[in-house]
Amino acid sequence: MRDLILQLSKSSIYSTKPYTYDNGWKYEWYARNETTCDYRIHQGLVGGRWVTNQKMNAVQFAPGIYKVDWHEPTGTCVSLLFDLSRKIVHGTIFFPQWIAGEGQHPEKTICYQNDFIEDMHRFRDEGPAYPYVIIPEFAQVTYMKNEGADNDAVIDKAPGQLPSDFFDGK
Repeated sequence: MRDLILQLSKSSIYSTKPYTYDNGWKYEWYARNETTCDYRIHQGLVGGRWVTNQKMNAVQFAPGIYKVDWHEPTGTCVSLLFDLSRKIVHGTIFFPQWIAGEGQHPEKTICYQNDFIEDMHRFRDEGPAYPYVIIPEFAQVTYMKNEGADNDAVIDKAPGQLPSDFFDGK
């Protein structure tokens, strides 16, 4: 597990490529430690959303290949497979209907989730949940930097509060 935290405790900014489909979503993801991650969504269905201290499960498949999964208070499930040597991510997001279904309300999740956990639980419980909207996607990791473990400064503000040059050189 020591190798896992050393490899995954990097801030990874990755944007999707047209492997499965060209959706233009852009994420930033950080492994705080072996059981917790932070992320920020810059573009996509729920662009503007950010979360810290999300509990996750992480395993190493092979040298440089890791899989992380988590279940959010919204009812959304996420599974990411990182191939660090090739700088590729495959992610599958399982959105409940209330977020990604036709005529539903993804905007309800666009916030700093940690400040609205009870609201997320209420929205989840009000549903509808099924059938889940399953979105598989490939992404290219465009930037990695070892930020160390449990670094609160890596993801500490909303995407819209970042400087305009945030992605320069990344």
